Amino acid sequence: MSLSEAWDREANAWITWARAPGHDSYWRFHRDQFLDLLPVPGRLTVDIGCGEGRLTRDLKARGHRVVGIDVSRTMIDAARAADPDGDYRCADAAKLPLDDGCCDLVIAFLSLHDVDDLPAATAEISRVLDAAGRACIAIVHPLNSSGKFVDESATSPFVISGTYLSDFAYTDRVSRDGLDMAFHSCHRPLEMYARALEAAGLVIDAIREPPVPAGPTGLSERSKRWQRIPLFMHLRVRKGLP
Repeated sequence: MSLSEAWDREANAWITWARAPGHDSYWRFHRDQFLDLLPVPGRLTVDIGCGEGRLTRDLKARGHRVVGIDVSRTMIDAARAADPDGDYRCADAAKLPLDDGCCDLVIAFLSLHDVDDLPAATAEISRVLDAAGRACIAIVHPLNSSGKFVDESATSPFVISGTYLSDFAYTDRVSRDGLDMAFHSCHRPLEMYARALEAAGLVIDAIREPPVPAGPTGLSERSKRWQRIPLFMHLRVRKGLP
């Protein structure tokens, strides 16, 4: 089963999960950490892998004119229902239904580790960006996806029992507060992302590895582990010189 097929099967579970306020890292800290990396709104923002549209809606609320793209028809239908005036299109990240150089910002928030064809997706990012455009990307940190903590204590060892340097498919099954979700992804080392961006003529101009913030109420012992090992990686890229 391809990653796109696996995510389409999980679409209804994801819609419920994503729309439970405060339920996951997006609401608690990750959205705001990511938004700090973005340039000011320009003429058009393309949100690749928009899912049910929560980030697209938040971008619109911050002044962006956005086109949301997702390969899952179920996700796109849900995004349109929540935002009838929005522009949501069902398409593969490897074949965007957009003109060359049509936008000045591309967003790929937690989607590139879920695409089947990373080089094709990054090539499409480059194609739709104008010459001065930027792409802002969030991925599951490759260190995170390569291994696991031994236990839930704050000082738990983190162990890579397989390999960091090769790509492999994996599924994280999470149950929390009565909701169940299976996250289907592909581990790729950082070099694999960098080579795909390089091949697409894109260069990295910012990289972030934000820790989980303590917040006003502090962190559980389980969450404190993620102040030692990064959950996510953020990249801002631009077109290189011709």
